[in-house]
Amino acid sequence: MPIQSKPRLALWGLVLLASLLQGCGPLVVAGATYGGALIHERRSAQTVWADDALELRVKNLLAQNPEINQRSRINATSYNLSVLLTGQAQTRAISRQFANQVSELANVRLVYNEIEIGPNIGLSRISADTYLTSRAKLALTMVDLPDFDITRVKVTTENAVVYLMGLVTREEADAVVERVRRIPGVERVVRIFEYI
Repeated sequence: MPIQSKPRLALWGLVLLASLLQGCGPLVVAGATYGGALIHERRSAQTVWADDALELRVKNLLAQNPEINQRSRINATSYNLSVLLTGQAQTRAISRQFANQVSELANVRLVYNEIEIGPNIGLSRISADTYLTSRAKLALTMVDLPDFDITRVKVTTENAVVYLMGLVTREEADAVVERVRRIPGVERVVRIFEYI
């Protein structure tokens, strides 16, 4: 295809896409918001999308393993192709088996197995963890460092333990942990940072 026709083809592609998305304003806004967040990312756009895909693949893997799924409550969070597993499993063997399966998925660099051994937590604890995650994200807005952006830190809470993932400087990591550890109800803060 001649080089001169590529811009014209791209324009027709945008026109076609716009006509297909007519009435899909929320999708366009969500896409723009997602794209805007990528501006401040230290991960490449490809890695951000791969992390999102990894989280879905881990959920699917769990659903495809009823012998594990029925005896656990496992969540996955991926950041920079490292997968954090949290939740509960009835036995250490179940926890290890699932972590090993996750480690074999394509694109997975590291697996952090933080699955607790014991009964599943209840709905009230899950709700409290969601609230703690929100409080932690709000606390990140109080970090006063040059060029710090809260979108570079991923927050996950499980059973009052807050896990922090991200590509940060050591100074940023220390400031983030200091803010989060002071939140009432947080029992422990676990750093799973990669330092730049």
